[in-house]
Amino acid sequence: MSTKYAIGIDLGTTNSVLAYTALGDEPGPIRLLEIPQLVDRGTVESRSVLPSFLYLASVHETGGGAFELPWGSFPFAVGELARRQAAAVPHRTVGAAKSWLCHSRVDRHQPILPWQAPDEVPKVSPVTASRRYLEHLVAAWEHAFPDAPIQEQMVVLTVPASFDASARELTREAALAAGLPEQLVLLEEPQAAVYAWLAGMGDRWRRLLAVGHRLLVCDVGGGTTDLTLVGVSDEGGQLVLERIAVGNHLLVGGDNMDLALAHHLAGRLAEQGVQLDPWQSVALWHACRAAKEALLAPDGPEKQPVSVLGRGSKLIAGTVSVEVDRREVASILVDGFFPRCRLEDRPVRRAASGFRQIGLPFETDTAVTRHLAAFLQAHGDAQGPVRPTHLLFNGGVFKAQLLRTRLREVMAEWFGSEASPQVLEGPHDLDYAVARGAAYYGRAKLCGGVRIRGGTARAYYVGIETAGPAIPGVPRPLHALCVVPVGMEEGTECDVPSEEIGLIVGQPARFRFFSSPVRKTDKPGDVLTHWSENELVETDSLEAELPPDETVEDDFVPVRFHTRVTELGMLELWCQGTRSNARWKLEFSVREDAETPPASPAPAG
Repeated sequence: MSTKYAIGIDLGTTNSVLAYTALGDEPGPIRLLEIPQLVDRGTVESRSVLPSFLYLASVHETGGGAFELPWGSFPFAVGELARRQAAAVPHRTVGAAKSWLCHSRVDRHQPILPWQAPDEVPKVSPVTASRRYLEHLVAAWEHAFPDAPIQEQMVVLTVPASFDASARELTREAALAAGLPEQLVLLEEPQAAVYAWLAGMGDRWRRLLAVGHRLLVCDVGGGTTDLTLVGVSDEGGQLVLERIAVGNHLLVGGDNMDLALAHHLAGRLAEQGVQLDPWQSVALWHACRAAKEALLAPDGPEKQPVSVLGRGSKLIAGTVSVEVDRREVASILVDGFFPRCRLEDRPVRRAASGFRQIGLPFETDTAVTRHLAAFLQAHGDAQGPVRPTHLLFNGGVFKAQLLRTRLREVMAEWFGSEASPQVLEGPHDLDYAVARGAAYYGRAKLCGGVRIRGGTARAYYVGIETAGPAIPGVPRPLHALCVVPVGMEEGTECDVPSEEIGLIVGQPARFRFFSSPVRKTDKPGDVLTHWSENELVETDSLEAELPPDETVEDDFVPVRFHTRVTELGMLELWCQGTRSNARWKLEFSVREDAETPPASPAPAG
């Protein structure tokens, strides 16, 4: 195999990007792949960004034909045309598939998108939608580099730091189905942003960071807010970077901002006697995305019209339009998403309202500043909350200067102007940083370079039902056994010390998994008998019927656990029989496909 390039892919909620760099003795520049895509019907242009939207055309609309691209014909469109169709034909357009990947309350293998679309619209699963975006990127790469098949390259695919093991596995599943290599590596997006900054700074970064510094990466993208702390330490006289904390998965970002604007404008239209139906409400949401981006651009207009097609035969005559100005948008977004608050404040828990038909479990408190305060408190110590020394912005939301300024002001109020984090400036393009950083990491992994240490961002636990007499209507108490600690490195494995655990085989059973980014001192074998809702979060449960152990007559097999983090960063949990050589592997994800069983026995020995 001839590996010529390190490729970084940012599979974003709103936009996807592919960056690459040639491998060799001398580091080459990190470049962006220009991605051919439909920008209008019959018009293909190459852009450096692929909007993460999928348009599912009707047979009537295409006349039985398909959308033409340089590498083939398809009954759907991905990219700029699909993004435009989101405002005009929302019930045939899939968006935010990445946010659905981590929504454990739905089956992400089932065709549920576009969410709540009419029955006549063909639907796809979140995994399939993600696969379509990646297939487009793979095809664009091989169209541009026919002599460098992507299967033979070093590929790094980014995911939110807050993605749990299940969401990571689903992402990897979509990637492999799209044609990415088996040895692809998953990298946390905030780490990729740091790598992009390192790539741009060269050795100058060592003059800006010193031992004891703590870098806060505040990443607010289209669908999520990702918070990460990276510490600086010394090893053998050399500065080393280590990821020391990640935040919870927060579904608050640019999509929420678009919804907030849509809700505001819907209210203004209602005052004019115009009531939008659900179809128009979704179209308004997508139209607000374009208005927000235009108005918050450095050279944006003072006012911007937002239009939604009417319902009925006279669509043009029935177009609904309302004008929104720059100051109005700034007030809604700054005060709604970055309000001034105290460091002691916490996110407000309240019933959600508004555009709930979208279906995603958005945070009920949209204040990024309060979520940040909670994050710094959760990862502090007896002396108080964590005090970052440096701040790195990432994510498309922070392209707006006024949002960056507000966050800096809030943190200055928390820590005082003198102790406020220093913003890391430099060649750091927010649209492309994650993909560029992923390509840099791929090159460093193969050829050497600065690496951020960290291992797993969360501790993982299995739920163990306690023994005891049954009480009608009352479930038995559940304990949580730690099987993976925070920071377990790739390529390592360990036996989990514990008493024998009874594994149910030969009949359907439910296996429960939990994770925690804040319990950093738990070790494999530690048992939690109680915990708060902020400490442990339940990930996907697993419904499975494990094959019986032929050497044991009972369906209650005593086992102990063995965990492994692969070189590619994936988790494996093995159940090893204590009275035979039988083993079963459980995966941290739901698998409904009968041809791909969720758990299977491994060969003895």
